[in-house]
Amino acid sequence: MSVCFLNGEFGPLADARISPLDRGFLFGDGAYEVIPVYSRRPFRLEQHLQRLANTLEAIRLPNPHAPSEWAAMVGEIVARNPWDDQSVYLQVSRGCGERRNHAFPMLTRATVFLMSDELVTVPAVQLENGVSAVSAADFRWLRCDLKSTALLANCLLRQLAVDHGCAETVLFRDGFLTEGSASNIVIVQDGVMIAPPKSHLMLPGVTYDVVLELAARHGLPHEVREILEDEVRAAEEIWMTSSTKEVLAITTLDDRAVGNGRPGPVSRQMYTWYQEFKTTVMRGG
Repeated sequence: MSVCFLNGEFGPLADARISPLDRGFLFGDGAYEVIPVYSRRPFRLEQHLQRLANTLEAIRLPNPHAPSEWAAMVGEIVARNPWDDQSVYLQVSRGCGERRNHAFPMLTRATVFLMSDELVTVPAVQLENGVSAVSAADFRWLRCDLKSTALLANCLLRQLAVDHGCAETVLFRDGFLTEGSASNIVIVQDGVMIAPPKSHLMLPGVTYDVVLELAARHGLPHEVREILEDEVRAAEEIWMTSSTKEVLAITTLDDRAVGNGRPGPVSRQMYTWYQEFKTTVMRGG
């Protein structure tokens, strides 16, 4: 049984309990992070904690811990769970008010929760063949850069992919690509990797950053700019990137082949670079 942390105590995940008046439960009033761990080393913990701090500041929820305290808690969760590669989930809610009220309570204590699960990589058959995706209008709120626990819209959009037997939903807003329901999206056209710019309409992904860094390091032509929906549908390659999917080719979008319907050469090269980076940096420190 996995071990979690809740409000100062470590214990079995199955025994963890919160009040039904917790604002995270009632309103999705909170922030979260998902931190990949390789060979028991949290990857880019500082960047994840800074993104958490940015979200907490934006939603006016005081950060309950200093970075060193967060790092100690993450390290303890990793140590208490059995897997070498883990996915650590960290959540902060505004805590409990005396009653259900949309306005913030005058005095409250944040609810802090951490848990971990085994970090499972993409199956070999998906790496070899790529995956299918559907598209949808991006009807989420206008602060998608915040890693808020209010994810109902993302859940509905992700379920749309499941309903169609697909791995992801690619989102468009006003004729432009934003991201996926649970990933960032990158395309390739004429051999150039193109990524949408960070904005309030997409989550600033840590894996997104790594992919851009690897492109720059290895001299892969790349651009960061707004991407038209028509460009996505005509792209030679489409990928999704995330801490769990890493670099995964989308080879079918809305039942139409992307390129020749197989993972393209640029995605294969980026995947190789990413695995090398994971071995030497993520695992090696």
